[in-house]
Amino acid sequence: MTIEEPKTSLLDSLATSATNRRGFLRTASVTALGAGFMVACKKTGDAAPVAATAAATPAVAPLSPRAAADAMDAMHEKGIKAFPAKTEGKGGQLLAPRVEKGVKIFDLTASVVQWEVEPGRKVEAWTYNGVMPAPQIRVTEGDRVRINIRNDLPESTAIHFHGLELPNDQDGVPFITQPPIKPGTSYTYEFTAPNPGSHMYHSHHNSTKQVGLGLLGAFIIEPRDKSHEPKVDLDYVLILNDGAHGYTFNGKSFPATEPIVAKLGQKVRIRYMNEGMMIHPMHLHGIHQTVISKDGWPLPAPYRCDTLNIAPGERYDVIINCNNPGTWAFHCHILAHAESEMGMFGMVTALIVQK
Repeated sequence: MTIEEPKTSLLDSLATSATNRRGFLRTASVTALGAGFMVACKKTGDAAPVAATAAATPAVAPLSPRAAADAMDAMHEKGIKAFPAKTEGKGGQLLAPRVEKGVKIFDLTASVVQWEVEPGRKVEAWTYNGVMPAPQIRVTEGDRVRINIRNDLPESTAIHFHGLELPNDQDGVPFITQPPIKPGTSYTYEFTAPNPGSHMYHSHHNSTKQVGLGLLGAFIIEPRDKSHEPKVDLDYVLILNDGAHGYTFNGKSFPATEPIVAKLGQKVRIRYMNEGMMIHPMHLHGIHQTVISKDGWPLPAPYRCDTLNIAPGERYDVIINCNNPGTWAFHCHILAHAESEMGMFGMVTALIVQK
């Protein structure tokens, strides 16, 4: 059955606001503020603005329950049908190093770009190599690694390699282990890849702003001895953020998030990385997750769950045995399942298990 597009001006207004899922929260705040202002005016005896506003506002007949339900359902359906929506740019792709005298060299440039988080919504993003999240760096335990960073930002910065047990002078914290990297200058980090596992790299200078704007990426060190590594068909990095761009998976918000697609019987390894400032309970419908490591360290006793709490800075690796066919909702469980009256938003994607 085809659902007709809403035709009333009220429904058009609702549909327009659906393009920014976070807008409904701001609208509620503004409405509450406005109501408080009007009450304050009344208390001080200034009733004229209230009366004038009431006279200027035309009466709007409330929607019937059925019409209101149809309007809300249409917006939910529109978002689902748009998923996965196309947007410009894709972050987190593997960055190939160049090798000189046995050293793996990765070149990064920190710069400001316009980034499309969801269809039609572009934001200012601070990025490594023009993408959010930054290119994925993947090396093997014992590799000699050199990171060259050029700072084209309007302020100083630095890179911290989160989770890597490095020499102190490579830790990337201005005025503790190094000077800040000034705008228009470059800096080099060099070290031997230490403890294997799922790690991150991000700014550690004005980091609430800089990481929130996108200076973040995955740094994965594979073990030299892979005999204890799980055999999987897909190794997928999922970076969570809740900074200046809203709630994102790998730099995108629903419906522009990317589904994870596997065939029936395959195994998927997901490397969760929380670069945000909130705990994110990641919930998968229909299939349990087996947690195998935390912060890069293998767990002595893996455990099963369907919802996994991931705190800021934490990394978890899970295995999903795709034994239940279908399209399964996969989302953060904050904000009442990441849904509003206008539909799903933010940290929502799907695991698609194909027969």
